Amino acid sequence: MRHYVVKRLLYLIPTLIGASILIFFLYSLVPGNFIDADPNLTAERKAELSALYGFDQPTFIRYFIWMGNLFQGDLGYSLQFQRPVSEVLGNYIWSSFIVAFASLFLTWGIAVVIGVVSATKQYSFFDGFVTFLVFAAMATPSFFLGLIVIKLFAVDLGWLPAGGMTSSGMNYTGWARMKGILEHMILPVLVLTMLGIGGLTRYFRTNMLEVIKMDFVRTARAKGLKEKVVIYKHALRNALLPAITLFAFELPALFSGAIIIEQIFNWPGIGAIYMQAFSVRDYPLLMGFTMFIALLTVISNLLADLLYGVADPRVRVK
Repeated sequence: MRHYVVKRLLYLIPTLIGASILIFFLYSLVPGNFIDADPNLTAERKAELSALYGFDQPTFIRYFIWMGNLFQGDLGYSLQFQRPVSEVLGNYIWSSFIVAFASLFLTWGIAVVIGVVSATKQYSFFDGFVTFLVFAAMATPSFFLGLIVIKLFAVDLGWLPAGGMTSSGMNYTGWARMKGILEHMILPVLVLTMLGIGGLTRYFRTNMLEVIKMDFVRTARAKGLKEKVVIYKHALRNALLPAITLFAFELPALFSGAIIIEQIFNWPGIGAIYMQAFSVRDYPLLMGFTMFIALLTVISNLLADLLYGVADPRVRVK
């Protein structure tokens, strides 16, 4: 197992280097930058700032400077916020993290339960009703679904706040602040969960339908095992194996999906900052965040490979 982990860790190095090349040169090929986009600057001032931030140097030299700074933990300097990129990301990334992880936990937990029950009760009323809801959620745009839940739960019923992370004018501390944040994150998490649960539910249902028709399941039933033991101990484990691969794509995808949701609910996460950086061409911030997503993707792939190795010992042997 140790050799398998070391081999997978070594694979991360060329992957991250390749990702850094793509990220840097794609952003560098985009015409214009933060300085060019400012109409109030004179040509002389633009030339001074370009020399100050290194924009007048050849692209490949800027890449090696950027990579050298990355190895030292320096993601660059945000021209929009006039602060280090790592500091800007650190101030906003945790707001997005708590929403993304809460949504990820709920999405997978609910999708597994509904997918298994739908497969064991195929063509029943429950299966048809769940299928209808799943396709309805998958077909609804995220911004429209967000506006619907705001109208229903915040405007009509008044149960939950419509947006933000805390209520305006309230100086929360301790448990009261935590309770306020939890109340404000319910609607964003609800929408993200509804958007992600559809595809996963269908995936788990299809896998379970294939597994419960296999010979080893029939053998387990023939031995007289209880149906719950056959389904949840033998069939479910095999049905979850292909789903482990999906985990590698779910976590980074949550951040891209949260960009729109954070705009709708005015949640102070990294998604809103990312959109602002695009509008003003703050490329150091955009490259730093994209590199963070690339790192998150390869770590998720590594975690998925390790989980696959735990679930299926044949992977470790190979």
